Amino acid sequence: MVNAQETVLEIDLNALKHNFEYLKSKLSGNTKFLAVVKAFAYGSDAEEVAKYLETLDVDYFAVAYTYEGVALRDAGVTTPILVLHPLPVSFDTIIERCLEPSLYSKRLLDLFIACAETHKQSNYPVHLKFNTGLNRLGFADQDIPEISEALSKTETIKVKSLFSHLAESEEVEHPDFTLKQIERFTAIYKKVYRYLDYKPFLHLCNTSGLLNYPEAHFDMVRSGIGLYGFGNDPRFNKHLKPIASLKTIISQIHHIKQGESLGYNRAYIAAKDTKTATLPIGHADGINRQYGNGHGFVTINNQKAYILGNVCMDMIMVDVTNIDCKEGDQVVIFDTNHTVDTLAENANSISYELLTAVSQRVKRVICR
Repeated sequence: MVNAQETVLEIDLNALKHNFEYLKSKLSGNTKFLAVVKAFAYGSDAEEVAKYLETLDVDYFAVAYTYEGVALRDAGVTTPILVLHPLPVSFDTIIERCLEPSLYSKRLLDLFIACAETHKQSNYPVHLKFNTGLNRLGFADQDIPEISEALSKTETIKVKSLFSHLAESEEVEHPDFTLKQIERFTAIYKKVYRYLDYKPFLHLCNTSGLLNYPEAHFDMVRSGIGLYGFGNDPRFNKHLKPIASLKTIISQIHHIKQGESLGYNRAYIAAKDTKTATLPIGHADGINRQYGNGHGFVTINNQKAYILGNVCMDMIMVDVTNIDCKEGDQVVIFDTNHTVDTLAENANSISYELLTAVSQRVKRVICR
């Protein structure tokens, strides 16, 4: 990795491999691994990440929306892709591009069966999602007879998996809710199995579930944030490597006299003579306004430089009064040593939000 000369997001595929192998080491040999690459692979580069993970023999990918799966297919990805939140308007595209939908309501099930019939499909793979307590998407257990009746009347689709989503799998001191979800999911799949003459495979765990609840690994686990270097717990973070480093440079240095203002709305008034650095990155790049006025910081020559005033669309200004620096010097927003977790927590946010906020206009640099 070389010093940045502009705003860039470096993506370290060696770190990605390390994380994948660490997470895989927690599984039994027969447990499949699904890599979640939605939201541009958590703000990085979904196509590059997916193509690299294919070389590591990942079993499945998951995206949120159909167009994300289409982008992977266009990039040459051939591994099965689960679409977690498909919408009926995209059902034709799902079938045309060999994507696999999550069906979570009777309405979606009926509409997809009708679409599959139009396309003259046979045993098209679908995945049934059940609600076990997250209360976001999913069939209820009482829907099972109606689901089974619909399936019995068609040969156009076949259920490839049954799954659900844990609500607080990072919670280990008070595991009661997660254990109840595991219990509900177990009861659901056993009931579904009684109606079918085959057994779809099962998956429940996200990254924290994978790490904290090995008894719930079932046939496959789904990992998103863990692949990108975060385990939602210091115990696991130390074994993972963040794959993304966001860097920029100092565009200009200003010397502001006591009482002078800086930026829009004069949000910062200098209490003393202050040296500031202007950086070419702003809320259009993913550094949201919540990081302004001292809530966020960058690192320059291994020293923290806090954001002064309001974040602009394309720029931020930081306090470098006590930092030996010059125009053109590299600035680290986050990297392996100055983690996105720390920056996000400073602004009452989380790593997921900051990572996925990095704009697509920020240049991606793939490091192998």
